[in-house]
Amino acid sequence: MSADGDTLKRLMQARYSCRAFRPDPVADAVIERTVDTARHTASWNNTQPWELLVTRGTETGAFRQALLREVQTGKPGPDMDWPESYPGELGERRRTCGYALYNAVGIAREDREARARQSMRNFEMFDAPHVAILHIPQVLGPYGALDAGGFLTAFMLAATAEGLGTIAQAAVAAYPDVIRRHFGLPEDHAILCAISFGYADETQPVNQYRTEREDVGAILSFRG
Repeated sequence: MSADGDTLKRLMQARYSCRAFRPDPVADAVIERTVDTARHTASWNNTQPWELLVTRGTETGAFRQALLREVQTGKPGPDMDWPESYPGELGERRRTCGYALYNAVGIAREDREARARQSMRNFEMFDAPHVAILHIPQVLGPYGALDAGGFLTAFMLAATAEGLGTIAQAAVAAYPDVIRRHFGLPEDHAILCAISFGYADETQPVNQYRTEREDVGAILSFRG
């Protein structure tokens, strides 16, 4: 494998969903470099549909409070339908991931109250100093979201290369109306997800566990 291949694989393996952050802000120049790398993502007909809004300073806290109020009083209604079920091995992987998270923070499987509190941490953005909102023109539908997913991955890998921790959060996108209203985003833009990011607090147990990946043989098949 080439040196570039080694670097890419190392970044892919190093990235994880960070759920505890230090309060230190990330310099604008670092955020700009991260986006400068991610913007080279491929897209259908080079449409480049992704747009990224990033909070900093007191705005992160203001959005956190607005979102928490909406979660407590409103109903979720994501712009893109969530899966109705996770059949077979998909559900098994999901459960394994969840149990590993609860185990890392000392939550028993049967402790529903503690699990609910942990889930609410999503809407506090895990105390990250920054949150990014990824949105696209809604008219582009699933293929626009596919393109934006490539940008999302590139952004998180570039952030990892800058020494940052990230977590992509579909949960935040369950409340798109308050996001559009708070930030003045276009009504015809779909809110895909949030990305909380900053410098990881590696002293926290929640940042110590890692999820597993399937072997190549479970993913790849050849014909001919």
